[in-house]
Amino acid sequence: MSSRLVIDSANQLKELNENDLSQGLTIRLAAKVISYVFHPIFVPLYIVLFLLYVHPAVFAGFSSWRKTLVLLQAAGMYGLFPLITVLLLKALNFIDSIFLKTQKDRIIPYIACGIWYFWLWHVWKNLPDYPKEVVILSLAIFLASVAGLMANIYMKISMHAIAMGVLLSFIIMLGLIQPVSLGLFVSLAFLIAGLVCTARFITSNHNQKEVYAGLFAGFLSLIIAAWFG
Repeated sequence: MSSRLVIDSANQLKELNENDLSQGLTIRLAAKVISYVFHPIFVPLYIVLFLLYVHPAVFAGFSSWRKTLVLLQAAGMYGLFPLITVLLLKALNFIDSIFLKTQKDRIIPYIACGIWYFWLWHVWKNLPDYPKEVVILSLAIFLASVAGLMANIYMKISMHAIAMGVLLSFIIMLGLIQPVSLGLFVSLAFLIAGLVCTARFITSNHNQKEVYAGLFAGFLSLIIAAWFG
């Protein structure tokens, strides 16, 4: 069985055989897939989809067309517009990479996304028949973008972890304030958050401080949004 020498995370020379290398590549591939599937652009859409089509009570009074309209609004503000913004910034050479690998690259996207998020929260807040839960969620997402922008001054805080903090705290909040049993979904939220944060340790250069700070920022944003929402 062949082997080769590699440098480990502690900068020590280590000999790895083919099985070790294969397992390492498999783990990294799985971590990359998890990171892409639960990219911060997609997470708000997943939550909205859950509220629209899985949760039995939040949008119970909405027709199929109105649910579709809510989904289109969320897809535009949380997905399409941020993606177009990043692509335009890259095309105009305002950022070095669409993956936003540096703190400098993240400044304008944070500001632009904050505008889209604020606009959607303002619209939903002023529609009288929209559920309070979705208004709280939209405010939390906006506050999370602000927290990310502020934290970006001092560290490259993990955007994935911020998204996971919002997702996990929002599902926990629903479980606490509503009579519907959400134990399974709370457990799934914990599992997803754990997988995503672990994946970021494996596939990115984030340290523990940046990931845990992201989780805290997401939790804090939801708590503030619930308090004022």
